[in-house]
Amino acid sequence: MVDARGLSCPLPVVMVKKEVDKHQPAELDVQVDAMVCVENVTRFAHSQGYEVTVDEVDGEYTLHLKK
Repeated sequence: MVDARGLSCPLPVVMVKKEVDKHQPAELDVQVDAMVCVENVTRFAHSQGYEVTVDEVDGEYTLHLKK
């Protein structure tokens, strides 16, 4: 789980990239609280071969990345 709530881009993408580079997870959840972060993390995840689904609750988003 990467918790990037309260952070503005590009920090959430950098955090996800570090996690992917270090552990190469088959699945990863990422929490953000801005739609621009959802869009940027999704774009990065797709470039790394992940499928992305997004759940939104009260303005907070959980992205589920899965290879």
